[in-house]
Amino acid sequence: ACPLLLLTPKKMASPQTFTLLCGLLAATLAGATLSPAAVLSLSPEVIEEKLTQKLKDHDAVDILRRLPLLRTIQTKPAGGILGSVVNFILKYIIWLKVTSAYVLQLQIQPSADSQELVVKVPLDMVAGFNTPLVKSIVEMHMETDTQAIIQVQTSERGPSLVLSNCSNSQAGLRISLLRRFSFLVNSLADKVMSVLVPTLPTLVRSQLCPVIKAAFEDMREDLLRLVRVPLYLGSDHLEFDLLSPAIKDNAIQLNLWAKSLDSQGEVTKWFNESAVPLTMPTPDGEPFSLTVRQDVVKAAVAALDPPEALMVLLDYVLPELARRLKSSIKVISEQAADQLGPTQIVRIMTLETPELLLDQGMAKVAQLIVLEMFATSEVHRPFFTLGIEASSEAQFYTKGDRLMLNLNKISANRIHLMNSGIGLFNPELLKDITAEILTSALLPNENGKLRSGIPVPMVKALGFEAVSCSLTNDALVVTPAYS
Repeated sequence: ACPLLLLTPKKMASPQTFTLLCGLLAATLAGATLSPAAVLSLSPEVIEEKLTQKLKDHDAVDILRRLPLLRTIQTKPAGGILGSVVNFILKYIIWLKVTSAYVLQLQIQPSADSQELVVKVPLDMVAGFNTPLVKSIVEMHMETDTQAIIQVQTSERGPSLVLSNCSNSQAGLRISLLRRFSFLVNSLADKVMSVLVPTLPTLVRSQLCPVIKAAFEDMREDLLRLVRVPLYLGSDHLEFDLLSPAIKDNAIQLNLWAKSLDSQGEVTKWFNESAVPLTMPTPDGEPFSLTVRQDVVKAAVAALDPPEALMVLLDYVLPELARRLKSSIKVISEQAADQLGPTQIVRIMTLETPELLLDQGMAKVAQLIVLEMFATSEVHRPFFTLGIEASSEAQFYTKGDRLMLNLNKISANRIHLMNSGIGLFNPELLKDITAEILTSALLPNENGKLRSGIPVPMVKALGFEAVSCSLTNDALVVTPAYS
């Protein structure tokens, strides 16, 4: 349905006009590219490591060692030549089982259309059988690959990552005798291997594929828990959650929404899909990257650096600046300058939270500041009140798994005279000294609040100790750091 349009012309718009406006609005919304609040991109390297660990947790190797080779052959209905071979084997074999098994390095590659990921699980096993024909165990080396697909499937609950099409084909199976024996034993071993060729892939698929799927489900849940860990911002915190998954090139991409919460756990702002742009970094072989939209980063900075007011006894704290300020005021009014006492006070108030601006990989923070000048600590009315549009260069850096921000020199871009008890004057006369007072008094206080930084707990959860960061035109990008 078309959203409500409030039209206030002298003459009511026609139904045709209304339909046209609805169509134009719908076309505009449909054509808009909406960006998630953040994107966590995971490389095959990370997926391989996490899935390998989950296979270990699910005892995949132990399941391979317990493959019921002999029972499967015994219960497998077979007629003709194969049935004769099986019956012959069973006469001379006491037991047949896997004696050792290994899951080798997983391989994850994009599918031909880059819309799916192909997971290959190489298996290396040794099976042995005991026969009265020889005293030692007859061992066979078996190599095979189990393959599955990671894809995005959409259901009533929305899109989700799933693992499907798990298979183990006869074409990828290689069986060889580890040691040659007598002609009779070798002949028996050849018959055993000929029976295992059609039997083993089906057996591995039935026993191992459910384990691989369960391991993948556990890995997916771990990833969701990982992105949901709060990022603490002083007394506030920021939370992310899954919006939708995607597969791009050879990586899994988790598109996230976010919300900021206060110290009471109340949501102060939601960050859903938005027309605010989000420029993804060019893939550069990083194990993972977390790309956070500019407005989310801005909210994090604002939570760490809320509006504040501070009083500065200028003569005691910054005596040189107090002397220079008095000289500047003397140019405006000698009488006013003479009234400045040793307890002169500057009151500085930041009116709003800082506005973070990203441009060409550089960051700035803009602030609206009110500065009041009191001649002494006893007076209640200020000499003058200045409104300052200020900005600072912002430097993002990292310390371990924490994202840090430091503000550099404050510049007074515009300065306005809001109130004056010493007559009207051009506030530009105080622009330079005001900027120096802000840099010397306000800036250390703001950097002190920012010093705790923003912990990024997913870094260690993904197996890394430290992060690095970079900026695009509209986002902050976090990647692993290497020593």
